[in-house]
Amino acid sequence: MGTHKDRNYTEEEINVEIAELLPPLIKGRFIARPNRFLALVELSGGEIGAHVADPGRLKELLVPGVGVYVAPVNRPGRRTAYDLRLVEGPAGLVAVDSRVPNRLVRLALTAGLWPEFAGYAGLKEEPRAGGGRFDFLLTDGRKPECYIEVKGCTLVADGTALFPDAPTARGARHMRELAALAQSGRRAAVIFIIQRSDAVSFRPHAALDPVFAQELREAAAKGVKIRAFRCRVSSAAITLDREVPVHF
Repeated sequence: MGTHKDRNYTEEEINVEIAELLPPLIKGRFIARPNRFLALVELSGGEIGAHVADPGRLKELLVPGVGVYVAPVNRPGRRTAYDLRLVEGPAGLVAVDSRVPNRLVRLALTAGLWPEFAGYAGLKEEPRAGGGRFDFLLTDGRKPECYIEVKGCTLVADGTALFPDAPTARGARHMRELAALAQSGRRAAVIFIIQRSDAVSFRPHAALDPVFAQELREAAAKGVKIRAFRCRVSSAAITLDREVPVHF
């Protein structure tokens, strides 16, 4: 187990092989988003519907005519035959699949990538605590339990990653519950995974959601560890890159 002190991880400490490999993708043009789960995309063969696995607004990214990448999905019961996976942002590709951050963090925790979260014997997904669920629980009889919540981030402005991009009462509740866990003697952390490569820092989006920003600040003051990591995104993979500083 590494130090519990706040720190930034060096590039050498991030295993660049921690990645979400992507299936073959098809490039198209974004047309519209009739609802938060559906994107209309123009492909060479005409217009198709693609599932959007990101509940955020994404309004800075999903503008008519922007290049997007979709993956064909052949699964019984699906309403759409494609998943929306990537969007061409102003500084490179952006992943818009909220399932990816959890998968990257699971790989990193299993590999013992981050010293302060390494050395635990058990890893449980979706543990219950404080009346709700979190993403991960690290357990070991020799040290306090560690609850971890993962948040995906796609919004970047002037090099600063911002979360959320839509008000999130659920996110604010998670911060309060993590703070309570930290004060009870257990360990607690929030890991923000920035699904793009152009962020040099992270901060809560206080102008959009002041309640979440305040709860995150208070959670940090009560001992919850706040971490943010950016990714490198290509049409082949979404790769965990390195940590960026968190500012409040």
